[in-house]
Amino acid sequence: MKTLNQDIQNRTFRPLYCLYGEESYLLRSFKLRIKEAVVNGDSMNYHHFEGRNATPRAIIDAADTLPFFADYRLIIAENTGLFKKSAEELVKYLPSMPETTILLFVEEDVNKNNRLYKAVAARGYITELGRQTPAYIEKWVLSILKKEQKQITRDTMTRFLELTGNNMELIRSELDKLLAYTWGRSVINAEDIAQICSVQISDHIFDMISAVSAKNRRRALSLYHDLLLLKVDPSQILALITRQFNQLLQIRQMSDQGMASGEIAKTLKMNPYIAGKVRSQSRTFSVKELTDAVTVCVDAEASFKSGRLSGQIAAEMVLLQLSQ
Repeated sequence: MKTLNQDIQNRTFRPLYCLYGEESYLLRSFKLRIKEAVVNGDSMNYHHFEGRNATPRAIIDAADTLPFFADYRLIIAENTGLFKKSAEELVKYLPSMPETTILLFVEEDVNKNNRLYKAVAARGYITELGRQTPAYIEKWVLSILKKEQKQITRDTMTRFLELTGNNMELIRSELDKLLAYTWGRSVINAEDIAQICSVQISDHIFDMISAVSAKNRRRALSLYHDLLLLKVDPSQILALITRQFNQLLQIRQMSDQGMASGEIAKTLKMNPYIAGKVRSQSRTFSVKELTDAVTVCVDAEASFKSGRLSGQIAAEMVLLQLSQ
């Protein structure tokens, strides 16, 4: 990260960058900082590609375009998957890319043996932005509090980080709530932490199931580990996953029978908003997939309750099996 900070501060940009890793907060933060430093709102000299739209040919065509009354043209390509498959056309092009073009890749994961990875490393800079150390996170939080002219004791800080874990995205979200809650006061105390920093277990479970639906194993396991860092018992996580899939199956079957969200909510005694949200999620699965998922969950819970598996192993096996 030191190299990235120096490049941004000194405006000595490399032609190629690749940022990857599971710390989404840092990925987004550096992406936006580089964008601001290079083009500073100049949309004429900026291209953004994501997912399937980030084809080698599309990237090359954009990269070959000279900047319009500016020093550089910036291209950001996110979640391309090109670092885990063949992209020979792009690999062969990079050595001849115009010096006025800066190409930034932002990926969840990469294969270091990939030819594109090696080509970017040869002419640019690649760094992994993973989970940070407790010391780094504490320093980062304190820097934010200092800017906001807030004081906090070490014990209160320790409690805050116990609740939020090491996911900087979650920490920043909870910190923003805390700052708003203590507006007008200079000291953050333990009572503030208890009131604001509640563990959003249900939201994590919902997002976890969405990741399972998308077969995004990395995302599902990342959310699972976030809950572990928040001191949620693995057996509780497993029970919540089982309950969620049971609800998804029930609501999907009722929906297929023509029942409206309001009627489903009344039947299952659920909040109408939550029922509608779960109903939308149920459509990402087939009835068979949901039935199979419930079976997998029930079997895992039986293995845990009989002592054959620990709660952590049982929960991990469910996520691995359902997201494959």
